[in-house]
Amino acid sequence: MNPGTLSTTLPLRSTTAAAGAPAELDAISASRGSSWIHGALDKPFQFALKRGMDVTVSGLALLVLLPFFLMIAAAIVIENRGPVFFSQQRWGRGGKLIRIYKFRSMRTDMCDVSGVRQTTENDPRVTRIGAFLRKTNLDELPQLINIFLGDMSIVGPRCHVPKMLATGVLYEDLVRDYHIRHLVRPGLTGLAQMNGYRGPTNTEEAARGRVAYDIEYIKTFSILQDIRIIIGTAVREFRGGTGF
Repeated sequence: MNPGTLSTTLPLRSTTAAAGAPAELDAISASRGSSWIHGALDKPFQFALKRGMDVTVSGLALLVLLPFFLMIAAAIVIENRGPVFFSQQRWGRGGKLIRIYKFRSMRTDMCDVSGVRQTTENDPRVTRIGAFLRKTNLDELPQLINIFLGDMSIVGPRCHVPKMLATGVLYEDLVRDYHIRHLVRPGLTGLAQMNGYRGPTNTEEAARGRVAYDIEYIKTFSILQDIRIIIGTAVREFRGGTGF
């Protein structure tokens, strides 16, 4: 697949984010019987295995990492007093809005609750401990709670904030069939991230590439693919995180 050029057979139109499910998802639901989407989602055994893996892995990780969570929490508060966690509404499965949790990596007086403004390299809003957490992706660890509760999955399209911008344009206006990525639970990592699509989407190619990989993930979903993505992500992070 050539990321950025993927398109589907669904005649969907872009809309701005709104309360409830986006209009695109209504069109998708009506078209399932005559598109690849029905086949991609009609894998009950695979999705049951996926949910079982999510609950088991996230539950064990939360127990094992609890002392580490406390150390990170202390470091955050020592450098910049305020809440340990940062929460934000983002798109979940089926266009439902979910509240996700991260370790706070920005100064309390400069946090962007909306999430529309993407973080850039050497962003003055980011604290020193926050820069380390983002570089190593440790700021994402509290999303294990979201995974355990069923709002997220270990693997899936990364969850975006409503009205997220890419190259200064609404994502759903820039990328055709953008909301197809919301047919499954968002993930802690995904096919796009394993292939290097992380950081700000400051080019149209990067924005389209991410969504192309997200849709390709849904098209080809299997539990074995999830395992490959988890291993591939771990290898990339071991070689050096790319977040900032």
